[in-house]
Amino acid sequence: MPKTKKAAKAAAPKKAEKVKAVKAAKVPAAKKQKPKAAKAPANKAATKAKPRAKKTAPAEVITAPAELLSSEVVFAGPLFRVTRDRLIEPGGREGIRDVVRHNGSVVILALDKSKSKRNPYIVMERQYRHAAGQYLWELPAGKLEPGEVALSGAQRELEEETGYRAKKWKLLIEYYASPGFLGESMKVFVAEGLVAGEAHPEEDEKIELRLVKLSELLKQIEKGAILDGKTLSSVQLYARLHGR
Repeated sequence: MPKTKKAAKAAAPKKAEKVKAVKAAKVPAAKKQKPKAAKAPANKAATKAKPRAKKTAPAEVITAPAELLSSEVVFAGPLFRVTRDRLIEPGGREGIRDVVRHNGSVVILALDKSKSKRNPYIVMERQYRHAAGQYLWELPAGKLEPGEVALSGAQRELEEETGYRAKKWKLLIEYYASPGFLGESMKVFVAEGLVAGEAHPEEDEKIELRLVKLSELLKQIEKGAILDGKTLSSVQLYARLHGR
């Protein structure tokens, strides 16, 4: 064979080398990694804890009553009297107050649990109230006589107005209806174990009686049909205390 052909053969790449070259060509290029975004430096001012509010000393609680300088009766009636009081208020300011003075009243939440303990019947009265200019449904109630014990007054009022007597009595709450000018406190009693009798109300009392279920009375309250304050507060408090 001529030398020129041998040289050509020598120059030609071997088969194995060709395969390696092809494989090398098929290897995909390495993916370039995107440089990570540099984290913003932490704002030291933002990370600082917020300053806590300084604790202030509690205000001094004033418990001393007003200092009465003088008191004058400007009106006296069979139910109450009105006094004009000159006084120094607990804050130190001098002033004049007109106050309705009253012996106090009792309210009776009389319950008949003979048919249902959870939903008892309640003794309700309907009578005309001139100050309100309309008839109102209310719980039995009345004023205390001078020096009368509240429980004795409640027992007396229930029997006089409704004829009922009760075997079991318990104080529910005492409150002031309008303490801005009215000194009357009202004690609410729950009366149970009712025994019916004959009512003997006063001559000016024209009272209609009715036994109303607690559930029905609560519905009437929600509808706005009960406007008497002592009835609203007493019935709803009793219902709340007994899971209604």
